[in-house]
Amino acid sequence: MTHALLEDLDIAVLLPCYNEAQTIGEVVTGFRAALPTARIYVYDNNSTDSTALRAALAGATVVRERRQGKGNVVRRMFSDIDADIYVMADGDGTYAAPDAPELIRTLITEGADMVVGTRRGVRADAGRQGHAFGNRIFNTLYRSLFGNDFSDIFSGYRAFSRRFAKSFPAVSGGFEIETEMSVHASRLRLPVAELELDYGRRPEGSHSKLSTFRDGAKILWMFAMLMKETRPFTFFGAISGGFMGLSLVFMAPVLAAYFRTGLVDRMPTWVFSLVLMMISFLVFSAGMILDSLARARAEQLRIHYMNLPAGHTGHRRRARPAEETPAHSRAA
Repeated sequence: MTHALLEDLDIAVLLPCYNEAQTIGEVVTGFRAALPTARIYVYDNNSTDSTALRAALAGATVVRERRQGKGNVVRRMFSDIDADIYVMADGDGTYAAPDAPELIRTLITEGADMVVGTRRGVRADAGRQGHAFGNRIFNTLYRSLFGNDFSDIFSGYRAFSRRFAKSFPAVSGGFEIETEMSVHASRLRLPVAELELDYGRRPEGSHSKLSTFRDGAKILWMFAMLMKETRPFTFFGAISGGFMGLSLVFMAPVLAAYFRTGLVDRMPTWVFSLVLMMISFLVFSAGMILDSLARARAEQLRIHYMNLPAGHTGHRRRARPAEETPAHSRAA
């Protein structure tokens, strides 16, 4: 991508941070060198170290988000900042800033609304083999539930169009936000692309905030909630099938005895099996109704997305929330 083209674009680099004082200064400096005309925002999520100060000294605009969780930070970023293109990365130094122009080039040349920088060396992430195994499991689960658009749904290095940023509802509160982004793109069938990039290790003394089992359980719950909201027929159909199978298990011996003797000698079991069957039918009916509502919601989201300006050329005011809005806190 030529330097002239970068100058024509209003680019915002978004860096959500929590206790990244050791790396954030170098990360900001790297993005300033890679994207000289971009505005760099560091959203400090209640850090207890000098993250905000070091980011400000490196030249970033620092905003504090008091609601804990990456999802809350991303929602605030997309609401506050107006730009042609958004580049989001982490403040821990694991994503290479020089790759940002290539993400932007891919976004423009592919006509995409989101480009995901898939992580080439994710298995070496601080020796956390549990994380690598979880990545493989959840990515496979995602492809089976929501489609084959993405191979690394947990990557935090992404480029977005303005259309995506302003149409994304962002209801997640935590790090599940990347999964929600992927589901949003798959649900609306937005044009997306992937770009394989190197993934670095954290420096000595820097630690991941993720817990393999606790956060894995949160992701599973998030998958279930996204299935309920976006594919209710499949979600409730599976529950209905479970109730029906359980009903048949209890019903089979009673029916066998009836056909053999002509008597229902286990009436409570028979009644219980019929109750389970009725619940199965009710859940199935609820799934059909909610599926129609989900389709209507998806249509509304698509209409809203289509009403947003298309294209990646500079055009708008350069909103600087930390400087223009008194409610924002500026670190210095």
